[in-house]
Amino acid sequence: MLQSAISAALIGAAVGSVLAGGVLFARAQTPAPAAAAVGIDNFTFNPQTVTVKAGTTVTWTNRDDIPHGLAATNNAFKRSQALDTDDSFSFTFTTPGTYQYFCYIHPHMTGTIVVEAATGSNTTP
Repeated sequence: MLQSAISAALIGAAVGSVLAGGVLFARAQTPAPAAAAVGIDNFTFNPQTVTVKAGTTVTWTNRDDIPHGLAATNNAFKRSQALDTDDSFSFTFTTPGTYQYFCYIHPHMTGTIVVEAATGSNTTP
């Protein structure tokens, strides 16, 4: 009887370890959120056009010595605060489509974000 109890305890411990390992493995396999970066330097957005999948967060970082601000031409995202040197602004694009934006302080500065469906082909909202 004691031997049966010990065997059951050992089997239970082994099964618990395997299940716990499977949970840890599943967590390790969770993909990180997608991200893209746009630099602001010398009065330009670099790259000027970025293509991403829906669900991607785009981060703009000002590398100029003067402030810049971001606004979407169709108000698709909330306009940023004025970004001083090394300040950043991020927005997560969830809907496929083409998004034009500009610097509201220097309107000649323009850029485009093309958002494709997370799976399959691109569709326009």
